[in-house]
Amino acid sequence: MRSTIAVAVVCGVVLTTAAGTSVRAGAPVAPTFSKDVAPILYKNCTSCHRPGQFAPMSLLTYADARPWIRSIAKRVGDGTMPPWHSDQPQGRFLNDRRLAPEEKDTILAWISGGAPEGNPADLPPQPKYTEGWMIGQPDVILSMQEDYPVPATGTVAYQYFEVPTNFTEDKWIQAFEVRPGNNAVVHHVIVYTRDPRPAPAPPAAATPRPTGAARRPALFTFADGMDVPAGQTGGPELPPDQRKPPGPNDRPMPKGGLTGSVGGFVPGNGSRVYEPGSARKLLAGQTLVFQMHYTTIGKPATDRTSIGLIFAKEPPKIELRSTVLANGGLHIPAGEPNARVDAEMTINRDVTLWSILPHTHVRGKRWHYEAIYADGRTETLLSVPTYDFEWQTEYTYREPMKIPKGTKIHATAWYDNSRGNKSNPDPTKDVWWGDQTFEEMMFTGLTFSIDPAPASGVGQ
Repeated sequence: MRSTIAVAVVCGVVLTTAAGTSVRAGAPVAPTFSKDVAPILYKNCTSCHRPGQFAPMSLLTYADARPWIRSIAKRVGDGTMPPWHSDQPQGRFLNDRRLAPEEKDTILAWISGGAPEGNPADLPPQPKYTEGWMIGQPDVILSMQEDYPVPATGTVAYQYFEVPTNFTEDKWIQAFEVRPGNNAVVHHVIVYTRDPRPAPAPPAAATPRPTGAARRPALFTFADGMDVPAGQTGGPELPPDQRKPPGPNDRPMPKGGLTGSVGGFVPGNGSRVYEPGSARKLLAGQTLVFQMHYTTIGKPATDRTSIGLIFAKEPPKIELRSTVLANGGLHIPAGEPNARVDAEMTINRDVTLWSILPHTHVRGKRWHYEAIYADGRTETLLSVPTYDFEWQTEYTYREPMKIPKGTKIHATAWYDNSRGNKSNPDPTKDVWWGDQTFEEMMFTGLTFSIDPAPASGVGQ
């Protein structure tokens, strides 16, 4: 009598056995959640996938994860989770969220093997999180001083909210996290600083400005033709007869200007922990200014956004600073699926580049950055072939890049303004620079430090 043949698939291995025999003998054992998968999720996923965070489900426990195995298999298999959009080798960026190949294989083998729980005694300890905060418990939490009313419909101009710090001594920021009060209506936040307003000095006490050799050159020189248009944030004011009168709920930019920045929030990215020995300086008496970009959701809402700060225990060796490389002169033709926009700056002192944050709106599709050195050599600083508006990453170097004086940093972004872009608000219209999401930006935030001057001072 012919025996019946049974076929089983375990971890991708096909096992053929005579009917009535067990496939367990000599068969590979599927990974289990407790022993094999939980350590990967704890390391790579649960900072977002846990209660109180913005991910759609928790992955802290087997009971949490098991109902989502089909989604996990798809997103891990196609590389869209954990989200990461640079194609440069793993290890270049400190915050690279990609799974190692063996981690990806383990998760997929677990699912294909039936997603067993395994022995709960094999579970490692769950990561310890501070409720509500990715960075841990802040030393101080500073919040907007009102619940701002966001209307149900319409376009909301950028709003500005002053938040006093009342610090009587300088502080060094080791980490920050911006937490929107209402994620549904907050598109982005930039937290600026405004210096204390000194009492006017009598004319006789005025200090003459340095001239000639005593004046340091500007840190950066920007290419021509990249100015932000009048009437947009960062650009000149419109003529008085073209300005829109402020409404009762408008909170305009404070008079006297903004003097620096502390941090910000964009979709998928609202915190930063700086490397030990480096920090960002916050001067005594400075006021924080929250620049808020709100979007309406069809019903009235309110928001009160906060920032949490952790301070360095002692002054750092390296002071971190920030600058922006942007092309406010961008123009993207209607229907164009691959419009290219460039921006360039020249570095006038030796600096160290710590991170790059690309930002466009919903038509942005790809970014590329390169350093063009004074001797003609070029080097790729960052390549992002699949930019995602919903996950705007600040790419932080594991080994910060030394950028010598005379180097040009060249940025290129590509946009899809065609009907093929499902996120496109209107492919029939040309697009220019603008604050609102239905307009566009070509904006890059750069975190850097100034290298110490040579002992002789030559070239400074």
